[in-house]
Amino acid sequence: MYISERVRQLVMERANFQCEYCRVYQANAFYAFHIDHIISLKHGGDNSLDNFAFACSICNMLKGTDLGSILEPDGTIIRFFNPRKDIWTTHFEVNPNGILYPKTLEAEVTIKILQLNHMDTIIERRILIEIGLYP
Repeated sequence: MYISERVRQLVMERANFQCEYCRVYQANAFYAFHIDHIISLKHGGDNSLDNFAFACSICNMLKGTDLGSILEPDGTIIRFFNPRKDIWTTHFEVNPNGILYPKTLEAEVTIKILQLNHMDTIIERRILIEIGLYP
């Protein structure tokens, strides 16, 4: 799907050139970032600015077209953190060791599916925190 350069630039600027899920800056990432459909087209999302998020390739790949996931033990379906409707700091807390803590169920399911606390991600985040590049 084609997204114009003008729209891409607006999405990147709105996100301050950070992944809107993991908050890594594009300048500190090895892979290019993507324009993510927060609600995928197949689930009724559209191509409006309000449905676009700036996402690193890892978060975008792991999220895919999913809208959320199931949390155990009761099997409740919970939606993902939505960068257009939710405030990141209301849902997530990061400690100096690089671990993300969920404050909400939406954050818990987002951390789980996007693997935001994978050991490699924690190490990368901790290094970026130590050198002042996160968030």
